[in-house]
Amino acid sequence: MHRLSRRSVNSLLRYGSHRRRDAMAAASVVSPNFNESSREKDDSVRWYSVLTTARCSGPDFSKPLKLGNMIPSGMRYESTASDFQTSDAPVEKYEYQAEVSRLMDLIVNSLYSNKEVFLRELISNASDALDKLRFLSVTEPDLLEGASELDIRIQTDQENGIITLMDSGIGMTHQELVDSLGTIAHSGTAKFLKALKDSKDSGSDSNLIGQFGVGFYSAFLVADKVVVSTKSSKSDKQYVWEGEANSSSYIIREETDPEKFIHRGTSIKLHLKCDEKGFAHPERIERLVKNYSQFVSFPIYTWQEKGYTKEVEVDEDPAEAKKDGADDTVEKKKKTKKIVEKYWDWELTNETQPIWLRNPKEVTTEQYNEFYKKTFNEYLEPLASSHFTTEGEVEFRSILYVPAITPMGKEDIVNPKTKNIRLYVKRVFISDDFDGELFPRYLSFVKGVVDSNDLPLNVSREILQESRIVRIMRKRLVRKAFDMILGISVSENREDYEKFWDNFGKHLKLGCIEDRENHKRLAPLLRFFSSQSEEEMISLDEYVENMKPDQKDIYYIAADSVTSAKNTPFLERLYEKDLEVLFLVDPIDEVAVTNLKSYKEKNFVDISKEDLDIGDKNEEKEKEMKQEFGHICDWMKKRLGDKVASVQISNRLKTSPCVLVSGKFGWSANMERLMKSQTVGDASSLDFMRSRRVFEINPEHPIIQTLSAACKNSGDDEEALRAIDLLYETALISSGFTPESPSQLGGKIYEMMSVALSNKWATQHQAFDMQSSQTQEAEIVAEPQPTLEAEVVEPVETTSQK
Repeated sequence: MHRLSRRSVNSLLRYGSHRRRDAMAAASVVSPNFNESSREKDDSVRWYSVLTTARCSGPDFSKPLKLGNMIPSGMRYESTASDFQTSDAPVEKYEYQAEVSRLMDLIVNSLYSNKEVFLRELISNASDALDKLRFLSVTEPDLLEGASELDIRIQTDQENGIITLMDSGIGMTHQELVDSLGTIAHSGTAKFLKALKDSKDSGSDSNLIGQFGVGFYSAFLVADKVVVSTKSSKSDKQYVWEGEANSSSYIIREETDPEKFIHRGTSIKLHLKCDEKGFAHPERIERLVKNYSQFVSFPIYTWQEKGYTKEVEVDEDPAEAKKDGADDTVEKKKKTKKIVEKYWDWELTNETQPIWLRNPKEVTTEQYNEFYKKTFNEYLEPLASSHFTTEGEVEFRSILYVPAITPMGKEDIVNPKTKNIRLYVKRVFISDDFDGELFPRYLSFVKGVVDSNDLPLNVSREILQESRIVRIMRKRLVRKAFDMILGISVSENREDYEKFWDNFGKHLKLGCIEDRENHKRLAPLLRFFSSQSEEEMISLDEYVENMKPDQKDIYYIAADSVTSAKNTPFLERLYEKDLEVLFLVDPIDEVAVTNLKSYKEKNFVDISKEDLDIGDKNEEKEKEMKQEFGHICDWMKKRLGDKVASVQISNRLKTSPCVLVSGKFGWSANMERLMKSQTVGDASSLDFMRSRRVFEINPEHPIIQTLSAACKNSGDDEEALRAIDLLYETALISSGFTPESPSQLGGKIYEMMSVALSNKWATQHQAFDMQSSQTQEAEIVAEPQPTLEAEVVEPVETTSQK
């Protein structure tokens, strides 16, 4: 351990009185415009430290400002130097400091990412005030005298850019104004909840929203001046709080104008900034209320322009009256027209009630569908819905839906931010912009609402923080989504799941790749075509039920279509044994099945890979075949070289002479084709995986038997070697691979066709002439030609005549 010398310790702890005074001076919050001259002009203005309790000298400041409550003043640190000296050494303690103007700047400019949340925060505060009054009125009914209605009203003045939000809640006293609005990060709701928790008779559950104490200051996102007028149920006086965005101070005064008196509650008037006056439009306010505070438990009224139609009399033109008729004795019917009379009145905005708070047994299917259409702007009814409540470690309520169609043309499979899950905390909308926190990407098509009372949010209540609670909630939501999809798959109406699979089948296949934990839930939901069901897709459960008693594996083949899959030579022996093979015709199918690996203890086996076991292995017969045809395998391997890894006797062919299979750990033909189409494909890995191809031959086929005889009699014959090349390139195509040079392959096929079709349909005379010409050509080629000498010709000058 390093020890400090006494001189070092003394210099470290040397704090004189002048340094302490400097530290206290630094803690004071001083306006940028403050100077000595201004102090002389106005002695009534005083400046106080953020960390001390100060009392203003004016009549409007009769209570102390507790600005120090906004910082963690309880944290103290002692010098470790006390370990090296006696106990009577001076140890000084300091408190954290915060500059009010800087803190306000952080709240306004950095805390909230979206300015329109200011209305959500203010409505949440108003809802808390109403909840407090409702809770306290149970034991004190006198609090509701004179104004029993509990509601929130929002009025706009578009011309002057003013928004006024009023509630008939508990209101605030002078001291509560100082504590709640004069102290940043002081939450009156949190204090109220703590008092309820500490009280002995707190047996009810109160859904109060606020917890951070900064929601009120979000008003300065759009306003440069905020005026709060409030009257508490416990006080006879009404007080006004005024603050500006760029100021570190505020004023409180008593309301003396009788016209501005309110019976109870709080009124917040926002004087909007010049560039934010668009928020004062009534329709925009109505939209924000419906988006964020639609399900607040108290009615919210907005001041809207309305109109009604009425008929009014129209003055008739005297000239037209004379034309209509001369009989003045007949009473004429007066002409009228319809006009729309405009007027302003309060309109209830949050009419939709949160059905997730109701008992699922009391909600009908029609009500679920209506809520789905209204919430997510859909016109088709969902395929399924799930209403549930989870309790225990994490408590939340939710309603999930499976849409009938894909909303954005299947583009959302690569975009996890689909805005399909709307998160509410205590019925207040928080966000619908999540990046996989609540649902994985492959389930992004699921729509629904989630409401919880204890989710970990950041201070702005816009971001869901990563935590154990969120992970548990995600797991339960995913489980409920699978149960809902499984319910569709086992329903009597098979068309519903066919519709679901057409729209969202790729999502579930993507889940097989990304979510290994839920393979057991994903696998029963998959659907594929097969060799015994080419028109209708089957499930893996149906495949397993149809398996042969001695069948150990689930066979599959990947191709670009059902037609290509059913005509592949790999199926010949399996067709003979009546073994069913899955057709993976979607580009993502092979990757999904490869990640699944097995289902119900049955391994997935690609029949285009080497070492295929279909249950009929005979080791003695294979040994005899290798001895009999081993020479032709070596001969072909020598000719093909590095094009194949080996040449083997096939046990999967019946009618085809040969086939080209992939190595056990190499790419299949379908996978190689997909990887070639990738714009960022790796050519080196493609070459490596291609080198694992195995050339399998059918020893029972006449072509292979003919080549076996050629290998024994004339292994260097050029035609036999060219036949091997043609056989290999033909196997490339029939096995699903792409030939390296299609033009050369075409030339070889044309050449063989000309030989095969030669003289086949010619007449006897044409055949004799053609045979004679061929014989003459052969004799000419065989007869040696005499050597010709070149004659040198001298150039001759010529004259041209005109």
